[in-house]
Amino acid sequence: MLTLTDFDYTLPKELIALYPTPKRSEARLLVLHRESGKMEHRTFEDLPEYLRAGDLLVLNNTKVLPARLFGRKPTGGKVEVLLLKSLEESVWEILLRPGGRVKKGTELIFGENGVKLAGEVLDAAEENSGVRRIRFNPEGFKEKLALLGRIPLPPYIGRPDEAIDRELYQTVFAQVEGAVASPTAGLHFDEKLLLALRKKGIEIAFVTLHVSYGTFQRVDVEDLSRHQMFEEEFEVTQETTDQIRRALKEKRRIVACGTTVVRTLETLGARCPSSLQSVRGKTRLFIYPPYEFKMVDAMITNFHLPRTTLLMLVSALAGRESLFRAYEEAIRERYRFYSYGDAMLIL
Repeated sequence: MLTLTDFDYTLPKELIALYPTPKRSEARLLVLHRESGKMEHRTFEDLPEYLRAGDLLVLNNTKVLPARLFGRKPTGGKVEVLLLKSLEESVWEILLRPGGRVKKGTELIFGENGVKLAGEVLDAAEENSGVRRIRFNPEGFKEKLALLGRIPLPPYIGRPDEAIDRELYQTVFAQVEGAVASPTAGLHFDEKLLLALRKKGIEIAFVTLHVSYGTFQRVDVEDLSRHQMFEEEFEVTQETTDQIRRALKEKRRIVACGTTVVRTLETLGARCPSSLQSVRGKTRLFIYPPYEFKMVDAMITNFHLPRTTLLMLVSALAGRESLFRAYEEAIRERYRFYSYGDAMLIL
C-alpha cells in the first residue's frame, strides 16, 4: 500500500515558475501515454493534435476572488485576512493572521486611497487554527473588495501579487466568482486555442468548483486512508450533465482539465450516470492510488508539489511509477513547475 513518503520528490527551487509565460498557449506540454509509457515534449498550442473529434473536454469556469486583505486592529496591529467561503450575506469564513491574538468582537479595518472596509470578528480563536468568521459592513462590499482585495497567489510563489496577476491568474473562461485559488491547468488556454478545438469537433463543457484554500492543504498522515479533504463547493448545470450523459452513452472520451474537474466529475460518477441532473453540492472526495475512475478517460494538469493530494490524484490516473518517471524527465528538461508552470497531458 502506498504511503505519504511514496509521493515525495526533490525539485530544484529555480524550476518553480514565478510568472506565467507571456502567451498562455506557449507553455510547454509533456504528453504522457499511459499504455506505452512514451513521453513527448510539445507546447500547449499543440493540444488539438492529441484530442479527437467527439472528445468531451471539461473545464472549470470558477473565477478567483481578490481574496487577500491587509488591514489593522483598533490598536494599530497589522492583520491579514484570506476569504475562504461566503456563509451568508456579508459573513465570511476567513483565515486570519495572526489569528490567536484577535479577540471575538474586534473590528478590523481595511483601507487605502480613501476606500475603507470594516469587519467584525464573530468568534474566538481556536487552538492550532486561524480559521474564523467575520461580518463585513455590507454597504458597497463587493466594490470595495474589488478595490482593496489582492490576488491570493500560492505561498510557494514567494512574491507579492502584481497588476499582471489580476489577468493572468484567471482563466479566459472564468465566469462564476468564488475561488481563492485558480484552476491552474486551465490557465494555458486562450481564445484562439479554444476556437481551434471547437473547429476540430471537440465538445467543450463547463463545471464550477470553487477552488478553496484546501488545495494547499498539507497531508500530515503517513496512512493516506486517514487523511480528510477540505470541503469544496461545486455546481454542474443541466446542460453540462446532458453533455456528459451523451458522451458516456456514445463511449466518447471525457478529458478533464485539472484536478478540480476530475474531482467534480468523479463525485458525479458515484451517482447513476444515466440519470444525471443538474446538481449543486459539496465534495470531500480524495482520489489516490488505487482508484477506479468512473468518468475521466484523460486529463490535462500542471506539475504539482510533492506530498500533496493533487500529486496523488494524478498518480491514480497515470500510475505512480509512470508519473514519477515523467516528473524526472520534466526536471531534466527544465520544465517550469506549479501554478504558473508548464502542463502535462495524460492519455
